[in-house]
Amino acid sequence: MASFPEFVNQNELAQSQLITDLWTPAAPFEPKSGRETWTVAFAPDGSYFAWSQGHRIVKLVPWSLYLNKLSNRSNNVVDRNFKRQNSDGQRNVAEEHVIDCGDIVCGLAFGSSVPEKQSRCVNVEWHRFKFGQDQLLLATGLNNGRIKIWDVYTGKFLLNLMDHTEIVRDVTFAPDGSLILVSASRDKTLRVWDLKDDGNMVKVLKGHHSWVYCCAFSPDSTMLCSVGAGKPVFLWDMEKYTVICKLEGHHNDVVSCEFSPDGALLATASYDTRVVVWDPYTGCILLELGHLFPPPTPIFAGGANDRWVRSVAFCHDGVHIASIADDKMVRFWGIEDKSPVEVAPLSHGLCCAFSPDGNVLATGTRDGSVYFWATPKYVSSLQHLCRMTIRRVLNTTNVEKLPIPSKVMDYLTYRVM
Repeated sequence: MASFPEFVNQNELAQSQLITDLWTPAAPFEPKSGRETWTVAFAPDGSYFAWSQGHRIVKLVPWSLYLNKLSNRSNNVVDRNFKRQNSDGQRNVAEEHVIDCGDIVCGLAFGSSVPEKQSRCVNVEWHRFKFGQDQLLLATGLNNGRIKIWDVYTGKFLLNLMDHTEIVRDVTFAPDGSLILVSASRDKTLRVWDLKDDGNMVKVLKGHHSWVYCCAFSPDSTMLCSVGAGKPVFLWDMEKYTVICKLEGHHNDVVSCEFSPDGALLATASYDTRVVVWDPYTGCILLELGHLFPPPTPIFAGGANDRWVRSVAFCHDGVHIASIADDKMVRFWGIEDKSPVEVAPLSHGLCCAFSPDGNVLATGTRDGSVYFWATPKYVSSLQHLCRMTIRRVLNTTNVEKLPIPSKVMDYLTYRVM
């Protein structure tokens, strides 16, 4: 059994460039706390990077300042874009924060507010928390079933959300600035929280028959994908809080999911050794990215546990996908390729996330460390730019209804003749 198809020479594959790494410090923590980095996350504006470095600890790093240090720039240089206003109205420089969450951290998500987005609670007269335009929040999903909300700029604890009865495996904020938070848990449910309504729970989403591992919003916040211990991929309407459909195609547990930046594609990773790229509007499988060759038949897909895919991430350039598998490799794929464009060695990888500018991939491991890789370079074609532009405003169904311009039809007719 091989990690690549026969037409690929592994020795000739391009090697991804390791930019830097961050190591978790050795400390005498309680034995019951794990050291795994289950999750990593970048703030939407690129101002902060967060990772669960094990032993209940989350570290917040000012990403821009960290990159400046890597570039041997003066430590006194501070980008004005990363100055923030605290509750006293004073300007502060972004600082590192080390947060003790009190239990193992399984999920991380950044959220920022847009003032025009009001709470979904119609009878709101007073709130304890005034989440303003200049505030950045961090949600941490914990092993004890709780979700803790933190102020990123100060590192202060704000809210404790308690309703799940099992581990909160993942959390995600709606990208539209509404501060709607969705959590995925081993109690077989997803829960929707409104942080603009003091964190009150809006809805419980039921449909999974076992643990829920991961959830992801579409870029326009209207759709949610959730995956877990089972083969179906769930798509939810986040206006009605109902199941749109279940995508069938995986042969084992599905553990990770993410939409493309234009919302036209959905990537899911599974223990069946594959990443599948879907059209979420038609349910069609567009691409299968295999990590084992020949691919296992459905009945044996659960046995190849040295090639289980742990995580998948969609790059913000809309072209690259990254995957982490148990074969000690990180892979970069093109959305139109069936083999990786670059690979790199990574032992015990668990999670991955791209920076907002798409230039860096962060990968977390079982020893609590994080490694940062340079994303392969890609020059966008006119075709890709047009496709990205159209897909941001139209879904597949509407695109298929578009008439072919007469000039294009005349050209095609002439060429056939």
